Amino acid sequence: MNGSPIRIGVSSCLLGEKVRYDGQHKHDPYLTGTLGQFFEWVPVCPEVECGLPVPREAMRLVGDPEQPRLVTRKTGIDHTARMQAWARKRLRELEALDLHGFIFKRASPSSGLLRVKVYDASGMPRPVGVGIWARAFTRHFPLLPVEEEGRLHDPALRENFIERVFALRRFRDRLAAGRSRAGLIEFHARHKLQIMSHSPEKLRELGRLVAHAKELPPAELYDRYQALFLETLAVHATVRKHVNVLQHMLGYFKRRLPADEKAELVEAIEDYRAERVPLLVPLTLLRHHIRRSGETYLADQTYLNPHPIELRLR
Repeated sequence: MNGSPIRIGVSSCLLGEKVRYDGQHKHDPYLTGTLGQFFEWVPVCPEVECGLPVPREAMRLVGDPEQPRLVTRKTGIDHTARMQAWARKRLRELEALDLHGFIFKRASPSSGLLRVKVYDASGMPRPVGVGIWARAFTRHFPLLPVEEEGRLHDPALRENFIERVFALRRFRDRLAAGRSRAGLIEFHARHKLQIMSHSPEKLRELGRLVAHAKELPPAELYDRYQALFLETLAVHATVRKHVNVLQHMLGYFKRRLPADEKAELVEAIEDYRAERVPLLVPLTLLRHHIRRSGETYLADQTYLNPHPIELRLR
């Protein structure tokens, strides 16, 4: 990867900035501590940046969940148009920053990504909405990895988001080196097992796209590959799919390993299948055999190291 920063947009309050309606923050130490070692944060507070004060009257979403209005809770002042006008301007600014993703504040009427409360005409809330800013951002940047800070405390969701961020970074590094067909073929070959761990079906679809690379102009080829690649990685990997990949890798050593070492690998994979050990255990054994055998195809697979080991995601 090149030396430029991996920029991630983030709700400002999660970095400890006192910008919430009550003048407080929602500092998330995991973001500023662990992830802050690898990401450069681009803080965004929709309410403050669109001109609202701190502190301010709390707001909520009302009306149609697909096109809700953003109104103050007590006085009923409608800030929808103000927020949308600011969002259009801010999105244009963010285009120049080469963002690799965004982490939103959970439940916020501006920044909540999932299950935000929307109040109907009778004043009853339903958790079916998306924040005004979050909706505008995801529509403008449909391919970027996005997540809510609360969901990042779930190990599987956290790994999926971070894996997608680093995969996007590798793809952009590939783009920066030029849109050659040979370059995309090499990129796909390195990512095959990682893609397989998310969707064997999508792996076949991506394979067909690469196989017919000469039939498409480079710009269209790369655009189509990027969209399908990132869509695929957004599908969550499961224990079953990881076992499929591990057994696929084991197949490279069936005739190379002594019976006892092969049995050790099989046992480690079965222990992982039964969730008695983490994924790291069979992967560590496989890495050992890959180094010892000099198996270059497997050694080059991003599946073995899809994100920095310091993040301890596996």
